[in-house]
Amino acid sequence: MTGPRRAVPPLPRVGIWTDVFDFLPIGRARELAAELESLGFGSVWLPEMVGRDPFVQLSMLLSATRRMTGATGIASIWARDPITTACAANTLTEAFPDRVLVGLGVSHRSVVVGMRGHDYRKPLTAMRVYLDAIAAAPYSAVPPAAPARYMLAALRPRMLELAGTRTAGAHPYLVTPEHTASARLVLGAGPMLCPEQTVVVESDRAKARAIARRFLSVYLTQPNYLRNLRELGFTEADFGAGGSDRLVDALVVHGDIDSVVARVNEHRDAGADQVAVQVLSEVPGEPPIRAWRELAAALPAIRG
Repeated sequence: MTGPRRAVPPLPRVGIWTDVFDFLPIGRARELAAELESLGFGSVWLPEMVGRDPFVQLSMLLSATRRMTGATGIASIWARDPITTACAANTLTEAFPDRVLVGLGVSHRSVVVGMRGHDYRKPLTAMRVYLDAIAAAPYSAVPPAAPARYMLAALRPRMLELAGTRTAGAHPYLVTPEHTASARLVLGAGPMLCPEQTVVVESDRAKARAIARRFLSVYLTQPNYLRNLRELGFTEADFGAGGSDRLVDALVVHGDIDSVVARVNEHRDAGADQVAVQVLSEVPGEPPIRAWRELAAALPAIRG
């Protein structure tokens, strides 16, 4: 188990968070990963639901690149036991030294109970027990040169504290720069902080908000996100019909690339080590290649 202060190469300022590879043949996904690296993006974050196994997919994407970091954002602790996770993390880390971040999360009650059939009564306790088991997990293969790095999907103070004391840091999802600032205060200066930021590169405000609301509609049914949003100052009036304009604009930056760069810089100024940018397409599952390329051209404007 990696602590937050192990000396490792610094993360690049911007990474790409995407689920689009699941909708492509793996050969095309590998080509896109190589293109993202050539554009200057130093990491790619993959989610886990019911598509490709994120560890297997990371191995295929990392083998198509030379320097890019592969991260799970996140792998569910309910999808595999701790020994299996530790073995996968060690395998990837041995194959791709300092290029792997294993983001772990407790997922959502509706998925954990309704789909996977597990008990979700005490997710924070479950995460503590899981981390203990990873730390104690046996591994008989050739070990990695340096320990595998773990992070936690963390929104609220107690999970952030656990992330900062037991892992390399936190990967908050669906958050604002204000949340990034408060998360940095909880974590302190040492642990990594890599928030996700959703964007729509579209100057037509009505069209952009419609794309954003389609995306948000799933998350606004999840109690853990709603609790966090309430703590950020949003109310029940903001949660209906895919989200109020105030909520949509706070969570999903839209407009031109300059608007995206400005929001990324807000996260950076608030204490983010890396911002994992999730670019939404008008057509779900379609790679937002044009927007990725435009964002890559603007990378020099991201503050270091």
